[in-house]
Amino acid sequence: MSETSPERIAIIGGGSIGVAFAVVFARAGHRTIITDPDPQRRAAVPSELAARLTSLDAAGLLTEDPEAVLARATVTSTVAEAVDGATLVQECAPERLEIKQEVFRELGELTGPDTILASSSSAITASRTADGLECADRILVAHPGNPPYLLPVIELVPTADTRPEIVEAAHRIYAAAGMSPVTVAREVEGFIFNRLQGAVLREAYALVRDGVATVEDIDTVVRDGLGRRWSFMGPFETVDLNTRGGISSHAQKMGPAYERMGAERGQHDPWTPDLVAEVNHQRRALLPLDQWEDRVAWRDQRLIELAQTLTRTAPSISRKSEHDNDN
Repeated sequence: MSETSPERIAIIGGGSIGVAFAVVFARAGHRTIITDPDPQRRAAVPSELAARLTSLDAAGLLTEDPEAVLARATVTSTVAEAVDGATLVQECAPERLEIKQEVFRELGELTGPDTILASSSSAITASRTADGLECADRILVAHPGNPPYLLPVIELVPTADTRPEIVEAAHRIYAAAGMSPVTVAREVEGFIFNRLQGAVLREAYALVRDGVATVEDIDTVVRDGLGRRWSFMGPFETVDLNTRGGISSHAQKMGPAYERMGAERGQHDPWTPDLVAEVNHQRRALLPLDQWEDRVAWRDQRLIELAQTLTRTAPSISRKSEHDNDN
């Protein structure tokens, strides 16, 4: 449970992301109200919530009985009842601009001037959603990984009109709920998460198209190679620890090759000296070079622990796969 005072959280949309956010907030101790225009969806929410909480409890990821968490989540048929007294409203409607604009227009009319209005949008910027709305100063994107109760990162993307105190309050609530909020400094389509994911997917599709590798081969390279490191490090830390001398040394050695690869795809984004200097400055602020050896040892230990976990679980995964194939 959250160590801060419980909030009242409204979730607009009872699909998979809405249910997942209900898990996040109810698990953190918040009163959580979910609404959806579809009565069948509303009827399905409690059982879906219970199933997810039961799985988390079986894995030791709940600090209290699932029923206690479930009791903090309720379903209602009206948006007005859901948002009444809410500190934060999490919109989880379909990824269509006209729907989001209509939802936020209604939310602006039903909520007070300090209620945070957050969109789960994966690519639509908050400025497009908020265009022309009186509540524009309270709207921001809060884009999660899926599912957010297992992938804690959440991108907070304000517009130029979003009040700083709204962003700060949202950051506080998400962090207290066990999430890892990142404030995106400037609106771009896809934000950070989907731009990085999109870059990998574009190259993966191109490699299949060009006959370089199969789908299975590419998934294997990511799963058993890149993905293992990325499960606990980002791309900058990964290459920083890969090369003695850190990220500036890596850029010097590998930058020209990456520039040629990008040019092959029609993308000319060289790592200029100024850019490399800025990245290196930020990395050295996080990890001075005199601590580099210790961090490399930490990385190797994490990979050992991950390999041990995967080795222990592999037999049960294989048995499950064989059982699934029988059906």
